[in-house]
Amino acid sequence: MSDVRLQTPTGLRSSRPTRNHRVDLALLGIRGTPPVRRTAGAGPSDDGHVSIDGLGAALPRNPSSPYVLDGDRVLFDGDDIGLDIAAIARPAFYDLTTDDGVPYEKLAKLHGRGVLATTVVQTCIRYDESQRCRFCSIEESLRSGATVAVKKPADLAAVAEAAVRLDGITQMVMTTGTSAGRDRGALHLARCVRAVRAVLPDLPIQVQCEPPGDLATLTELYDAGARSIGIHVESLDEDVRRRWMPGKASVSLDEYRAAWAEAVRVFGRNQVSTYLLVGLGEDPDEVVRGATELIAMGVYPFVVPFRPHPGTLAVDVDGAGAPSAELLTDVSTRVAAALVDADMLGTDQKAGCAACGACSVLQTMGG
Repeated sequence: MSDVRLQTPTGLRSSRPTRNHRVDLALLGIRGTPPVRRTAGAGPSDDGHVSIDGLGAALPRNPSSPYVLDGDRVLFDGDDIGLDIAAIARPAFYDLTTDDGVPYEKLAKLHGRGVLATTVVQTCIRYDESQRCRFCSIEESLRSGATVAVKKPADLAAVAEAAVRLDGITQMVMTTGTSAGRDRGALHLARCVRAVRAVLPDLPIQVQCEPPGDLATLTELYDAGARSIGIHVESLDEDVRRRWMPGKASVSLDEYRAAWAEAVRVFGRNQVSTYLLVGLGEDPDEVVRGATELIAMGVYPFVVPFRPHPGTLAVDVDGAGAPSAELLTDVSTRVAAALVDADMLGTDQKAGCAACGACSVLQTMGG
């Protein structure tokens, strides 16, 4: 079946489903407003959180999607597509505030079914338009008043305690915008992790940051209590990196490889991950080859479709669209097979994006 693609106001392509409803939902999203959703931020945004056949899924909210969320069903052309779907309920901790009057929802968000996620510093030294990652809108949520610039460790500890107690949160993810310091933001992550683990010593936490200038900082993150880490490169192609993330491309791939190797030594095999975005113009065979090399290092390649959303340069300036279902299916199927062969499943990560899996289709395909 052909896949006819048209640009929509959200930057997502409109098309008939091709092979796999789960893949099409990841790209085309849904019409509807689930109770748990996120708009703007550092990662895939403008999404609604649901579970599909028991697995978490973060789906773009797209008013032009042919898929409609109708209670516990997803309809296409009025017909139930047969997936077991359930919207994630709004968590109780969202109703609380700090002693200073800051809503807990501005400090951390529920992702997927049981993941508490926060950006501990909501600014980035690379956010100038000439340096910014073109898929990122980390500071837009700050400008809209949806969050605060710097999260206090004690506040995050209070939010995490409430989220576990009231909503059964099972893991936490802490990411950060890049700072001007040599640690690139990792030391504030360590302070935040330490505060949360002081009140929740058994809560698995993943941290996410650029390679710190001093690799000993990775041990500091582990000693603070983090048990998984994401060091996200997004692409292993130098031309793609310079075009899509000019500031971040100043950190060489050699620095990334050194950081991954040290992180695997500190955190362990399959407790280190990196995003690889599908749809940036990279040769799919090269994406798979790079993912296979990462797997050999003990690093989980979290393959995720590029999902355009307003507020990013990719959409507002470039008019970029999501990849085709065929491309995402091809790359994800091959990478999932390589992960299975290496016995490196996302669900074996203690915490983080690969453990959650909602923004990818790898878990659906066995990885």
